[in-house]
Amino acid sequence: MARHRRTDTAQQIAELLETAKDSLRLSVAFLSRLDGTTQHLEVVEASGPAALLFREGSTQVQATSFCQAILDGDLPHVITDVTRHPRAMGLPAARLPRIRSYVSVPVTLSDGTLYGTLCAAGLTADKGLTKRDQALMEVLARAASVILEPELREQVVRDEIESRLLPLMRSGGPVVVLQPIVRLSDGARVGAEALSRFPAEWELAPDMCFAQAHSIGIGHRLELLALERAADHLDEVGGYVAMNVSPATLLLPQTLDLLERVDAERVLLELSEHDQVEDYDALAYGLEPLRAKGMRLAIDDVGAGFSSLRHIVLTKPDVIKLDRSIVDGLTHDDVLATLVHSLVEFGHAAGAAVVAEGVETEDDAETLRRHGVDYGQGWHFGRPGPARDLAPAMSMPAAVHR
Repeated sequence: MARHRRTDTAQQIAELLETAKDSLRLSVAFLSRLDGTTQHLEVVEASGPAALLFREGSTQVQATSFCQAILDGDLPHVITDVTRHPRAMGLPAARLPRIRSYVSVPVTLSDGTLYGTLCAAGLTADKGLTKRDQALMEVLARAASVILEPELREQVVRDEIESRLLPLMRSGGPVVVLQPIVRLSDGARVGAEALSRFPAEWELAPDMCFAQAHSIGIGHRLELLALERAADHLDEVGGYVAMNVSPATLLLPQTLDLLERVDAERVLLELSEHDQVEDYDALAYGLEPLRAKGMRLAIDDVGAGFSSLRHIVLTKPDVIKLDRSIVDGLTHDDVLATLVHSLVEFGHAAGAAVVAEGVETEDDAETLRRHGVDYGQGWHFGRPGPARDLAPAMSMPAAVHR
């Protein structure tokens, strides 16, 4: 592996190996990972002919390696002359690359797990190698373990996330349920929000599942699968279907292709106010052909933070959705009621309809009506569930207009 292509972790290890090679005056130093069957040369620093014989990424059978013989106690940690050890001369490395001097110490993680070995080798005997050289290698091995552990912990987390999400994605993605959205003036259902649901045993909120997917580079694929499952509901229910998508995923060609194929007037795209928009002009450009066909845009979670107003001004949404944190209990909270009233006035002045999320009581629904909120969503009107549980929709195409 070329030096410039190394990860930051590998480059830090390489610097330790350079120290070992120079201090011991040997031809090569390397970090090997031992997986129980194979020795993997992960990072190598070599000079002269050794640079041709020791390559990063090369492997050998662990049981036939110098390192394993040393770990087993069959060879000393410091070998000044390989030819004086019959056990060593019987190993493949004594013939090719014809190792003649060797120092190897274990690399052990903080939990006691053996990761591999830190080694230095020469193609000629070196009677100058001593226990002091072993001590230096042990210090460098401890430093290597400190460098390695964060990346290893991240890999453990990544593996755990992949073990849950990849099988689910191969089977079609998350289950998508629908929660009704009703007109507050008469309680008629006008649409429904498509909500992703993941296995209950994971004990993770959907937002966390999507965040985990993005953290390991598969978030866009998971979002696209959720959009496809949401779009499937368009043939099953009346009214519009609100679909959640992040700005970055929205602008992918696969997403735009999917949205081009659906009935635009029945889709409300929801962007969270928490989702960072890297380029508002690019977002507007990507949405322009869809909005020209009648697809609507909503900003979700308004009121949960303080970036909402700028987000709304720059995206010019058709709908703003008030976050449940400012809706639940507003009947008995004058500050929340004032905030909701101000956001309704702002939304209406910007030409947007207002939907309140998290409506759980008739008192809150009535208070929202008094403050001019157009639509409501929450357990008071219906919990998320299958399409068959939804009431018939009224005023389908115009459902999100005031």
